[in-house]
Amino acid sequence: MGVYDERPWLARYPEGQAHDIEPEFPSGLAMFADALRRAPDTEIVRYFDGTITLAELDRLSDRFAVALADRGFERGHRLATYLQNIPQVLIAVIGTWKAGGIVVSINPMSRTRELTTLLSDCEATALLAEEDLFGQVAREVVPTIPSLRIAWTTSPLEYQTRHDPRLFAGVERVRHDGTEDLSEVLDSVGDRTPEPVELGGDDVAFLGYTSGTTGPPKGAMNTHRNVVFNAQTYRDWVGLTPEDSVLGVAPLFHITGVVAHTAVCLLVPMPLVLAYRFEPNVLLDAIREHRPTFTAGSITVFIALMNTEGATKDDLSSLTKIFSGGAPIPPSTVKAFADQFGTYIHNIYGLTETTSPSHGVPLGGRAPVDEASGALSVGVPIFSTVVRIARDDGSDADVGEIGEIVTRGPQVVPGYWNKPEETENALRAPDGSVELKTGDVGYMDAEGWFYVVDRKKDQINAGGYKVWPREVEDVLYEHPAVREAAVVGVPDEYRGETVKAFVSVRPGQSVDPEELIAFCRDRMSAYKYPRQVELLDEIPKTVTGKLLRRALRS
Repeated sequence: MGVYDERPWLARYPEGQAHDIEPEFPSGLAMFADALRRAPDTEIVRYFDGTITLAELDRLSDRFAVALADRGFERGHRLATYLQNIPQVLIAVIGTWKAGGIVVSINPMSRTRELTTLLSDCEATALLAEEDLFGQVAREVVPTIPSLRIAWTTSPLEYQTRHDPRLFAGVERVRHDGTEDLSEVLDSVGDRTPEPVELGGDDVAFLGYTSGTTGPPKGAMNTHRNVVFNAQTYRDWVGLTPEDSVLGVAPLFHITGVVAHTAVCLLVPMPLVLAYRFEPNVLLDAIREHRPTFTAGSITVFIALMNTEGATKDDLSSLTKIFSGGAPIPPSTVKAFADQFGTYIHNIYGLTETTSPSHGVPLGGRAPVDEASGALSVGVPIFSTVVRIARDDGSDADVGEIGEIVTRGPQVVPGYWNKPEETENALRAPDGSVELKTGDVGYMDAEGWFYVVDRKKDQINAGGYKVWPREVEDVLYEHPAVREAAVVGVPDEYRGETVKAFVSVRPGQSVDPEELIAFCRDRMSAYKYPRQVELLDEIPKTVTGKLLRRALRS
């Protein structure tokens, strides 16, 4: 038995915490039905001045499922959502499950090429899109998808009456040819209910599209077992109860939003606070009004709150359970946030292929910082999960040795949609069992804490020396003027590749590139510090807050 099989990290779990858990429900639909039975009056969504209870969600999703069936939608068919963080996401998820279908969550930032690729790959039968997104993008795409027979549109103005001008200025209702309005579709169904459907743990609940470690987007098949297991993980790891509520800062199309927001709220059950899309001042007002207790989001969300004028410790005092993942977290940012707001940000780590978390810092615990690299630990493996560090030949690395993070557990997806070769390469151990090669490079220390060094493909080779962007970024974050930093390798005649940093500056601060280069030179090996620094107003990011190093390189 190897060191990883012995799970040394279990000693880091709080006393009395279970080491292993089993899914309590055969499907997300059964999980929802149980919450409905226990607490039908729970406000499951709070959206500005509007609310939806579990009982109301049940009625709306019944109608959604009936309307799908009326139009020929069958078990196993795919419905794609092309939406921001609005209540209709939950209606679509439960309604699609009630129709026996699979939800395909699509990034609302996707444009014509991406949308065409995803709808074609999953052979979607149905699309639910926001009216403006349909007009801007989907209108051109829908006629080109042979499988697509149902096109519904909806508006973010629904389910609330406040119409906050910071978000909704200029937003008007609009109808598009070839589509039906969702509210009219639901009203037309009346009180009919769908035929009962039995979903099992192996049935696919969501297709989560990811570029994975390489290549074009792949649909990770997040099964109902995956989703229920990790909803329970969030509940038990964070200690969530019906007295809690969730601030929906992660996009609901993203695996963090799917599990850490939607699924866990349906499990507990507890309210999900939505604010359409990320706007720091609007989000701050939502926190003040609804007093959520838990959230999980990208570190860029918390950096933005730190830099929002008027944000006080009292404003965020309800948020006692904060987790962050999806992008590296500089230790200096965690400290600065705790100094400003009094709350510690717990690291959490996972991928679409692990249905959100595979690692986390236990609630109330503190992630150690590696002295050599300055990296903040991403935590320890969660319940029922075995993670190992693998060398290039696949053998287990020693404690402290850097290699690829490889994950095995009930949250790992069984494969990619219609991609057997990619499934075999990334998700199969030599014995044929499911094991995810993450493409992330890291190591485990003697106490069982894991550290992510970087993505394999982001490593910089400067004159034969290997540099991880993460390490340089963490040093830059220690400078008081730095708001955000992203480091990439750029061509260099002498070194082959050299280190370049892109930096945005905190409001009211100023700094010049030479000062930042000198700051890093004083704190790093000669081959590591950036030779070039470029100041930007804003670092380009994905909608989930990950820094777009690819865009910076180009």
